Amino acid sequence: MKILNDLCQIAKKDLLEFSRDRIRLATFIIMPIFMMLLTGYIFPNQNSLKNIPIGIANQNSEYGNQLVEAISNLELTANTKAFLVKNYSDIDAIKEAVKKQEINGGVYIPNNFSELIKTNQQAEVTIIEDQANPQISAVTSQVLSQVVNGFSQAIATQKAKAILVNKIPAGNQNPNLAASIIQPILTKIEGLFPGDTTYFEFVAPGIIAMIVMTAVLTGLAASISREKEQGTLDGILVSPISRLAIILGKALSQSIRGLIQGAIVMLLAVFLFGVHINGSIILVVLLLLLGVFSFVGLGILVSAIASEQETATQLLFMFQFPMLFLSGAFFPIQQMPKFMQIISRLIPLRYEIDALRKVIVLGAGVSAVRTELLVLIIFGAATLAIAVPLFKKMITR
Repeated sequence: MKILNDLCQIAKKDLLEFSRDRIRLATFIIMPIFMMLLTGYIFPNQNSLKNIPIGIANQNSEYGNQLVEAISNLELTANTKAFLVKNYSDIDAIKEAVKKQEINGGVYIPNNFSELIKTNQQAEVTIIEDQANPQISAVTSQVLSQVVNGFSQAIATQKAKAILVNKIPAGNQNPNLAASIIQPILTKIEGLFPGDTTYFEFVAPGIIAMIVMTAVLTGLAASISREKEQGTLDGILVSPISRLAIILGKALSQSIRGLIQGAIVMLLAVFLFGVHINGSIILVVLLLLLGVFSFVGLGILVSAIASEQETATQLLFMFQFPMLFLSGAFFPIQQMPKFMQIISRLIPLRYEIDALRKVIVLGAGVSAVRTELLVLIIFGAATLAIAVPLFKKMITR
């Protein structure tokens, strides 16, 4: 009985201590709610395409306009268009828009499209894939191909009827007459780079960014919290070192560790799993540096708020878990519900991953990632401006 009584007293003491730490208690309650909401919404039951932005370069009239209308009006779910169509001048403009991730694919209709169909020759439509997003791209290309094939079959039916009423002479000397009647329109699928993009190439930039973010956030918060618990931080504070130097020194240490881990992951992705870096390696390094800069302030902020290492770990987990799902690291953002897509715009990791994916997979340059660069700089500067004074205030208590 004494053991049971002592056991209950120890458990009561730990639970009281836990309940008195408001931050730890809040994360304890919020985390399971976050997990259920996120995992419940991240995998939508409806797999149909909804409002996927695509580009169309229609250099034709008549049949070309009819095909564009068929694509624009396609509804796979009630009262929801499958595609949001944007018009471009030519196939190069579509590819540039894909590279900037303004659209998730495109359709190019050449200027001789109607003429070839009318003269009983096979016309061709080119579908441009978004190789940075293979999951969405595969479904988009498949649906677009089905629309083109359906349109082609409708024309084939018209031609067959015309033959039956002798509007097209059966003895036409065109050797490809039968093929042009059976399948008047051919579909060609083309990417920005040769070869198929694997799912790993899609997730590799996300893994690299996640590794860097986790190393910086977890390492920085754990390092400072551990020194607070062990009392070694007091020894550093009484030394002739400025408070700012202490903060920046710890931030630099964790930043270097994060960059090393990011470099290791990137090298493994390239040499072990065959990921191709189609853009500038210098730009990739710059993006990793900016990613570190954008998360340093958040790590310092958590360190200043958390009184213990366990609290810091729980706080970081509360930040990192939503980022894992909402940043697009492993799941296409386009498949998420609309309100979750809006929330994802507030997460800096999304911009880091988007930029890395554009450069690594699509070979984009600085102009294509200007928005992402600006967001990372602003977020890093804002969090540092808040975190550094707060940390100074914390360590002078």
